[in-house]
Amino acid sequence: MYGNRATTASKTYQIPTGHFHLEGELQLPERAAGIVLFAHGSGSSRKSPRNQFVARTIREAGVGTLLFDLLTPEEEAVDIRTRQLRFDIELLAKRLVDATRWVKKEDGASHLKIGYFGSSTGGGAALVAAAELKQEIGAVVSRGGRPDLAGDLLPQVTAPSLLIVGGLDYPVIEMNKEAYAKMLCEREMKIVSGATHLFEEPGALEKVAHLAADWFERYLLSN
Repeated sequence: MYGNRATTASKTYQIPTGHFHLEGELQLPERAAGIVLFAHGSGSSRKSPRNQFVARTIREAGVGTLLFDLLTPEEEAVDIRTRQLRFDIELLAKRLVDATRWVKKEDGASHLKIGYFGSSTGGGAALVAAAELKQEIGAVVSRGGRPDLAGDLLPQVTAPSLLIVGGLDYPVIEMNKEAYAKMLCEREMKIVSGATHLFEEPGALEKVAHLAADWFERYLLSN
């Protein structure tokens, strides 16, 4: 299923959003038919080792990736002090929608089916953006996410959605169960046994990566 597919070198882009630009890294396997945009979570960035690892596995399945910063450097500095912007789901979702529209205009990527991979609060932002863009989004995966933060928009998500939660992440399991019950789209919830919120246990992140890659391969690469 996974192989050593040739992938374009990582290239850094400036993605416009409002009056700002966000830095992003785009990589595409040869003959990719889909691309996954990453929405990182609390206090994270596009350089997160966890998201970088998952992105490599997704590319090995033949799906491109765009990892980008949801906040500007100035906003990140504020968020480190206040921890408020990471919970501004409306702002994060808008940034994700803007990045999606940028991808759809970018040479070499404009034809690709689009998926979202969200972590922590980024999981909520991914579902809000998917609810807004409807059929434009082909699949969503949430890792240790906060889908509950999508609130009343959950029933409006049409993209097949996979919620992955650590088996020892008890509060987040309950949040995901409640959100799952409100969703009407095709969906699954997977609990990774023995894993905590960050999936730092041996083999846990590998399990997440393969679950995500399989989901995107199924829904983004199919005709």
